[in-house]
Amino acid sequence: MRIRSLGVIDDAVVELSPGFTAVTGETGAGKTMVVTSLGLLLGGRADPALVRIGAGKAVVEGRIALAAGASALVRAEEAGAELDDGALLVSRTVSAEGRSRAHLGGRSVPVGLLAELADELVAVHGQTDQQGLLKLSRQRQALDRYAGEAVSGPLAAYTEAYRRLRAVAAELDEIVTRARERAQEADLLRYGLDEIAAVEPRAGEDTELAEEAERLGHAEALAGAATAAHAALAGNPEDPEGIDAATLVAGAHRALEAVRAHDPALAALTDRIGEIGILLADVAGELAGYASDLDADPLRLAAVEERRAALTALTRKYGEDIGAVLAWGEQGAARLTELDGDDERIGELTAERDALGIELGALAEALTKARIEAAERFAAAVTAELASLAMPHARVSFDIRQTEDPDGIEAGGRTVAYGPTGVDEVELLLAPHPGAPPRPIAKGASGGELSRVMLAVEVVFAGTDPVPTYLFDEVDAGVGGKAAVEIGRRLAKLARTAQVVVVTHLPQVAAFADRQLLVEKTNDGSVTRSGVKVLEGEDRVRELSRMLAGQEDSEAARAHAEELLATARAED
Repeated sequence: MRIRSLGVIDDAVVELSPGFTAVTGETGAGKTMVVTSLGLLLGGRADPALVRIGAGKAVVEGRIALAAGASALVRAEEAGAELDDGALLVSRTVSAEGRSRAHLGGRSVPVGLLAELADELVAVHGQTDQQGLLKLSRQRQALDRYAGEAVSGPLAAYTEAYRRLRAVAAELDEIVTRARERAQEADLLRYGLDEIAAVEPRAGEDTELAEEAERLGHAEALAGAATAAHAALAGNPEDPEGIDAATLVAGAHRALEAVRAHDPALAALTDRIGEIGILLADVAGELAGYASDLDADPLRLAAVEERRAALTALTRKYGEDIGAVLAWGEQGAARLTELDGDDERIGELTAERDALGIELGALAEALTKARIEAAERFAAAVTAELASLAMPHARVSFDIRQTEDPDGIEAGGRTVAYGPTGVDEVELLLAPHPGAPPRPIAKGASGGELSRVMLAVEVVFAGTDPVPTYLFDEVDAGVGGKAAVEIGRRLAKLARTAQVVVVTHLPQVAAFADRQLLVEKTNDGSVTRSGVKVLEGEDRVRELSRMLAGQEDSEAARAHAEELLATARAED
């Protein structure tokens, strides 16, 4: 990795060994920035506070060697990434304003893609994980993770049944608790539907009646106007001397008809005047019929207004017009059918809830059984690791228990509380020596013992994680002496099958590393390219001496450092 302008690091290159790399340095020298840099390359959160003061941005670049055909490599190539001599180049930039960019194989990619690949590339185990594992929920998650498919399969089936049960129970509770409100709603709907049914409105009837009322209310005026118009067009029988439009048009037609043969243009005009005469006769006839049919009937007008009042009463309550009223009626009828079916629905939901409860109980039993079987294997594996970490008499076990709850589900012949992950409460117990009762690890272990238990758990996880690289960030805190030597030996053993990177303050651990990197500041408090260097020979002895005694030139510390290195080499 190349790290620029990140925290105390100005510009530095970190070269990791294919086997076991130990990162050491004085407190505050910037060792944690190595972990932070790797986290950024793996899609971690970009914090602008990490950008070195005075710099516009922080940049982390990494070169990752992957086996041919690795799923992470395939996914990267699908995203358009190109390889560099078989390796994948990754970079992450964080600006001082908080903007973040990611590149993979020379292509700009979403940061989420880096996080997606991270699960297959690196497993990070740090002090935060230690503290998290003290929580019961994390201990259950750890057990489930270790168990793999043996638990994930039953857990998936349980989770789906739990989701269905919660949905059915919520619907049933909603119907039962709102029964009174729903009964009131049904009564209102019945009243409205009855009121509409009593009137029996037709679609568009309100518009038709409005037009008829307008016509009946002005019948005399309409009849007079139609009669006058008819007289103007066709003449008035009572005034035979009067001149009307039809007579005038007929005279014009006769005048032209006599000479039309002499000019085609005039013949065309003669035909058009003839058409006008025909149209006038048609309109005059329709006006005569309109005037004779129009009846100023006060009784009919009263009936129309009465009907309109009934329709208006409906539109005030149920819609802007009769069309909207009819739509409300259709929706109200459908809703009333739904409400009237509540009793039947309650019965159906109750039966479904009870059946799902039985199914969930059976799945919970299967899940508990799978966890118990996995817990025995997990505890045995962690106990074996503790024997390699200078705790030969310690025993780890799991307490998998359930809590009685009358409102729970029946599982294993008891009615117990349940949740989205089952009915089990999982707690990791430790008996540090023979005769000691198993106690929760937070209470039954000293600081050093707790670190070793957690490291043992992490190492067991490392054996089940299908990733090529493991990063341990000071998980050896609180440990010293012989236990520290055993931790170093165990990490070296793990590094035979995977790449292991350890940020440590323990010389006993660093001595077992295939490569030791020293992070040190310059006089101005920054870490430059020369501030991260590979220690070999005399330089490594001096650093181990400093870690042992705080004195690089102490003869006793040097002798001890050389002895540690010799012990580590003898293990190879």
